[in-house]
Amino acid sequence: MMKATLPLCLLVATLHLTVHSLTQTDHHNDEPKATDSKEQHPYEGDPLESCKRIVPSNTNFAFRFYRQATTQEPGKNIFFSPVSISTAFALLALGSRATSQAQVLEGLAFNLTDTQEEEIHNSFHHRLLLLTRPGSQVQLSMGNTLFIDKHLKPLQTFLKDIKKLYKGKVISSNFQNATEAKKDINDHIKNKTHGNINQIVKDLDQNTLMVIVNYIYFKAYWENPFNLKGTRKDYFHVNAKTSVEVKMMTRDGFYKTYSDRKLSCEVVQIPYKGDVAALFILPRQGKMKQLEDALTKDTVSKWEKSLERRRMEVHIPKLSISGTYDLKKMLMNLGVTDVFSDRADLSAITGKPQVMVSKAAHKALLKIHENGTEAAAVTSTDFLPHSVPPVLKFNRPFLLLIVDQYTQSILFMGKIVNPTEK
Repeated sequence: MMKATLPLCLLVATLHLTVHSLTQTDHHNDEPKATDSKEQHPYEGDPLESCKRIVPSNTNFAFRFYRQATTQEPGKNIFFSPVSISTAFALLALGSRATSQAQVLEGLAFNLTDTQEEEIHNSFHHRLLLLTRPGSQVQLSMGNTLFIDKHLKPLQTFLKDIKKLYKGKVISSNFQNATEAKKDINDHIKNKTHGNINQIVKDLDQNTLMVIVNYIYFKAYWENPFNLKGTRKDYFHVNAKTSVEVKMMTRDGFYKTYSDRKLSCEVVQIPYKGDVAALFILPRQGKMKQLEDALTKDTVSKWEKSLERRRMEVHIPKLSISGTYDLKKMLMNLGVTDVFSDRADLSAITGKPQVMVSKAAHKALLKIHENGTEAAAVTSTDFLPHSVPPVLKFNRPFLLLIVDQYTQSILFMGKIVNPTEK
């Protein structure tokens, strides 16, 4: 028997920072004054309350990013981690000043008249602590590493803040030797993602002086595994013309479900062990666009409030998909332009103004498997003989949200158009 493999989501976002024109007159050489506000206690207040303050913005950002992804790759699978991308850019905001900083935070869907920068960083900090809390049955590790050229000295205040707020670490790297620097970065990520992502950086610009890498590693087991014996070959209808053969997992059991008549879609929540659940959303044939246009945080919270437990036979394809994104392009479309240009002000990182982000990349990977045992079949005795439950087959394009219930954060979001696409 093949051992059931684990569902796994994994993602990496990298930001390359390069220097632009070091010939500029260096008028920022004196270290910026450390703001006293950061020296207050970043741990004060209820972590959950603090963390929930950024959830609405993060949810909005997730859907903004999703729309960018569908526009750029219509008809393709989509998979990314809004939590991971927003954390990487919030950390970048910590090192930014003036317009550069405002653009990054507004690009992350924050309203800066309502929310202070310090409060945003505090909330990210608390969420990081809660998502990686000990004792959770979900394995979720998340972190941020800044590789910085050995000739550039980051400011002490910045080092202290990224460590305190973002569990960030700084690694001094020799960017004069691009091959060596690239190996350092790739080895670090390979190690942090348990060997699942081997190469995040393919090439480095010779002017690169700084690379920010954010990673998230997620592994969880279904609360009620799918029985391996129930997995059968079936067809998945990619579109009106194309069908592909998939391994379809099946389980007859009690699920929290909701039928949204207005948006012509079925919503099923499938919990993992621990505080994380996957929301599978199946629109009726031809209704995907209507569903995507209606994606807002209100729609999702309406679904979550309307879920009702009932017996159902659910069919879901076994799948392994990944998404790779050019964040620079996507965030520029969301109005974050200065940090990627010679107007960048990232002086809070090194005290020098002439550093910009030259490249930002993001990679996410998802595996959905039974992770059950063959012996689990015995438990279905609680159903009456001859009673037949309604059947729901995810055999055409559907959406997927993986949500941390405790903090209400969307960890991953995706659209499965073709489960067999590598």
